[in-house]
Amino acid sequence: MSIPVLAMTASDFSSAQEVRWCPGCGDYSILSQLKQALASFGVRRENIVFVSGVGCASRLPHYINTFGFQGSYGRAPALATGVKLANPNLQVWVVMGDGDACSAGLTHLTHALRRNVDLKILLINNEVFGLSRGQQSPTSRVGTCSKTSPDGSVETPLRPVSIALAAEATFVARTVDVDVNHMSEIFEKAAMHRGSGFVEIYQNCKIFNDGVFEYATDAVIKTDSIIHLEHGRPILFGKDRNHALRLNGFEPEVVTLGQGITMDDILIHDERAAEPTLAFLLSRLVGPQFPECLGVFRNVRKPTHQQLLDAAFQQGDPPRAFESLLAGDESWTLA
Repeated sequence: MSIPVLAMTASDFSSAQEVRWCPGCGDYSILSQLKQALASFGVRRENIVFVSGVGCASRLPHYINTFGFQGSYGRAPALATGVKLANPNLQVWVVMGDGDACSAGLTHLTHALRRNVDLKILLINNEVFGLSRGQQSPTSRVGTCSKTSPDGSVETPLRPVSIALAAEATFVARTVDVDVNHMSEIFEKAAMHRGSGFVEIYQNCKIFNDGVFEYATDAVIKTDSIIHLEHGRPILFGKDRNHALRLNGFEPEVVTLGQGITMDDILIHDERAAEPTLAFLLSRLVGPQFPECLGVFRNVRKPTHQQLLDAAFQQGDPPRAFESLLAGDESWTLA
């Protein structure tokens, strides 16, 4: 555990670098709420590390007054794994864009998640390659017009939350850049989690993909197009919270309360379920047929990668601490 310190403010986490994103970029909101969240943790800045890859989102470590490392395209989870194993006391955050994480970095991402390395991975998803001037990305939805898909994308998009759940990540959540209170709450929950933490953030790219998440941000329509997941609560949505989800066999369906439907028919969200089956189902809901889900999909406890390594090395004769092997000058092999 990191050493607690006196109260800090968001300004304590502001670096001397000029923040340079396009005017109106959702990354400004993400950076602001992340600094607010960091200030609330009571963790020394020298015990926090941010690791990123390549892309607009990957500039973020330059703008936060902690240790940071900007690596190469897609390799941030692998670099961050090395940082965490070398010094388990550090709080390590990974910042990636959808192009960075879901193309060259997809294998690195899934392996870091399945190993349950104690990393906090933020995938900032604007469904476009922004830094390289507006090509479609692996998460671009069908019909997206871009420089590489001028007639509209015909490819099936990847769903980052579904990928994280399939990789057995122990904490999986989704939020959106303009909902600052919800985003800050998700950051705090991810930071408190021990194990692989994954947060997808819907982020508006004002220049190359403006308005793609309007259904999740417009006050008039979002109540009918977004579900806010709450642990142990029925899955309800709508202005009057009279629309709901239920299962019809293995298929989800939208129903309305009061038309022969009671609360006993409605799905109850359980983020702590051992099996991520229902969480995976919720991660696949997309419009216009279904509302999309924001909040925590999964939050379970399992031994972290570090704990499993320590246990394995303690079984040797004589017992060997993993940290001492890393720090020592003797040669060693793994069976």
